[in-house]
Amino acid sequence: MSWEKNVRRVTPYVAGEQPKTAGVIKLNTNECPYPPAPGVREIAEKMNCGEFRLYPDMNAEKLVNALAGYYHVRPEQVFVGVGSDDVLAMAFMTFFNGEAPILFPDITYSFYDVWAALLRIPCRTCALDENFFIKKEDYFVPNGGIIIPNPNAPTGVFEDISMFGEIAERNPDSVVIVDEAYVDFGGRSAIPLIEKFDNLMVVQTFSKSRAMAGVRVGFAIACEKMIGYLKDVKFSFNSYTMNMPAIEMGTAAVLEDAYFKEIVGKIVKTREWTKGQLKRLGFSFGDSMSNFLFVTHEKVPAEDIFLALKEHNIYVRYWNKPRINNYLRITIGTDGQMQELVSFLENYLKER
Repeated sequence: MSWEKNVRRVTPYVAGEQPKTAGVIKLNTNECPYPPAPGVREIAEKMNCGEFRLYPDMNAEKLVNALAGYYHVRPEQVFVGVGSDDVLAMAFMTFFNGEAPILFPDITYSFYDVWAALLRIPCRTCALDENFFIKKEDYFVPNGGIIIPNPNAPTGVFEDISMFGEIAERNPDSVVIVDEAYVDFGGRSAIPLIEKFDNLMVVQTFSKSRAMAGVRVGFAIACEKMIGYLKDVKFSFNSYTMNMPAIEMGTAAVLEDAYFKEIVGKIVKTREWTKGQLKRLGFSFGDSMSNFLFVTHEKVPAEDIFLALKEHNIYVRYWNKPRINNYLRITIGTDGQMQELVSFLENYLKER
């Protein structure tokens, strides 16, 4: 068909499997195992559907102001979007337009190379070391921009934020994005660095620690000029990306700090318990500071374990890719879910 010659062809991002059967233990997509804050549920229950006939506030001021207050920045330094994926896609469109390649790790969030391909952005990956840490010197070269998750995914490795300050300082002509989707589970945010480096942007999400993956709320914090450029692109693309329920529920989530800290604390406690149990069973892994573990077994191939777990209705994430094809990423669920995972693995490994 002749019209196909003008189609933009991209290999899309592949998300974790979403099983439809009941009774599944779903530990493959890094969702929060607990419900959102009570205030979020109250907003959802009391939402006046008659208001849906109106356009939402295109600036999402209520949510922006709540985030600015929480993170002690000015509202002009905050940008919100439909999950951090939307925020990051806008950032790629806005800031990565040079001829030099953008840089990101070779083992990382697999949406980065998809956006680069979609937007025709040249890119180059920088190999992590044997322990999956960044080699900062790889980013001290000419480039068209840098994006690095911290903690990284799928490895869970957390880098000291001083490294990002050094990378930003060594790249004054490039935008450096720190993707902090998992920072609330034990890491330290790079947000304080934005006051020193006007080329640094921090992106976070409500999908993990605030239990709102289904609502789609993400945000960026950076200098006012950088946020202004992002808004220019957003309002040229789609002015009303944030819907009314997301703005209202997102604001409620920010304001319920005690609940936020409570569920993060529960997940961290369960994570540390799971580390001990998996180590006892012969698994090895880095010191994850996220809501997942990236594990390999001393004797049994990861793919075998993945398939055995799936047959038992326990879903974890497996990639048949170089360097990580003998690893599994296991989301931290409830205590009961992790106990069932450990019990199954204990019996399975005994029979091998």
